[in-house]
Amino acid sequence: MSTIIGRKKEIEELMTIYRKKQAQLVAVYGRRRVGKTYLIRELFKDKFAFYHTGVSPLELEGTNLLEAQLTTFHSSLQLYGAQYKSKPKDWIEAFDRLRDLLIEKGEHERAVVFIDEMPWMDTPRSGFITAFEHFWNGWASGQDNLMLIVCGSATSWIQDNLINSYGGLYDRVHAEIQLSPFTLHETEELLKLQEVTLSQYDILQLYMAVGGIPMYLSYVQPGYSLAQTIDNLYYNKRAKLKEEFERLFDSIFRNPAPYKTVIRLLAKRQSGYSREEISKMSGVASGKSLTMILRALEASDFIEYYKPFENSRRQMMYRLVDPFCLFYLDQVEGRHRGENFWRDNEHHATLSTWRGRAFENACLRHTGQIKTAMGVGGVSSEDSPWTLQGQEGQKGMQIDLIICRSDRVVNLCEMKFVNTEFEVKKDYEETLRRRINWMTGHVSSRHNVQMTLVTTYGLKYGLHSGIFQRVVTLESLFAF
Repeated sequence: MSTIIGRKKEIEELMTIYRKKQAQLVAVYGRRRVGKTYLIRELFKDKFAFYHTGVSPLELEGTNLLEAQLTTFHSSLQLYGAQYKSKPKDWIEAFDRLRDLLIEKGEHERAVVFIDEMPWMDTPRSGFITAFEHFWNGWASGQDNLMLIVCGSATSWIQDNLINSYGGLYDRVHAEIQLSPFTLHETEELLKLQEVTLSQYDILQLYMAVGGIPMYLSYVQPGYSLAQTIDNLYYNKRAKLKEEFERLFDSIFRNPAPYKTVIRLLAKRQSGYSREEISKMSGVASGKSLTMILRALEASDFIEYYKPFENSRRQMMYRLVDPFCLFYLDQVEGRHRGENFWRDNEHHATLSTWRGRAFENACLRHTGQIKTAMGVGGVSSEDSPWTLQGQEGQKGMQIDLIICRSDRVVNLCEMKFVNTEFEVKKDYEETLRRRINWMTGHVSSRHNVQMTLVTTYGLKYGLHSGIFQRVVTLESLFAF
């Protein structure tokens, strides 16, 4: 357990469930590569009565999917002691054999059954869900010593077929645990465990390029600079993440095309799009299909939705937040770049522009740390980026993050990624004052509007620096 980074809340919940004296069905889900399997294996590796992983359909292309899944399930049964020589003919028989195996093992101690990547096992017309319902409702739910953990990266499948099921598994899941990507703090901890020595400034840039995905971070090797690492991940001939975008969505969704279409659209605008705009621009009808796509992408931490400040219709906006997808679509897909691209262009304006946008996204994913650094971590608030489209002949206005607090303070947060202290020039101060004046005119007179700077190395004192009343630095973003 000592090698598990973070996940304290999830570990506590799983161990509480383990200690219960009744049958428990637990669903663990989250974005692919986020560490679901690792967590369960490390926590219960010496307690498994049975463990099986469904086989990815990508690996079974051109074969009979049902036959292949049953064959691998049969192999797992044999590994844990089942004596059957031939594979089961269907899923009803497969789960009957699992029942017999668990009965044979006895009821003297807690039996943990772990079925990983369950959505892959539910191949078309296989009758998998019906068989699993029969297994749980007909036998497993009555076994006080049984803890059954099911896991999957296809979060929409987990939610629709297990958590929100209206069929035979209605209200049967005792606990649902969603695993999210690592924070900057957890990313730094994992890299230290891997003996990777990078400054927080470089870890931040790495996070901006791959996100807090443990599997991607595990590819980072000690002794390499940040530039070498990004080249190794994305641009070299054998780059680990060069083909990951397509594999990622193809392995999660049976029909991945519309999901990728929506992701590519959302990558075009930092503030995101409304549901109506997504439907119009992606060609996906604004009905059940779009609802399913948006819900699945949100549950997997690819996108998030928010209510923009002062939106009279309270219209939801959807924005792409997954750093890996944002980086890949901006800096890799469709671009012909050499193996040493990052090392050769580290100070190019194109990458400076990317850093600015990616830093904003990283900050928005650490709003809790920003509020804590401001001393208002316990104050409830509505937080969102905000953009005012300019009317004809007028400039628009953008505020990276508005924190509208219940204690009647509104923080207008500016995010600035620089390699030294940030300096406020006269024209920038004037821009910020216009934003303060606009906001003051759009909130109650009881509210106090304050400018907050979120930056890497702090604020350089000068004639115009007093515009910022709060400053949050890189170190605070890495806080626990």
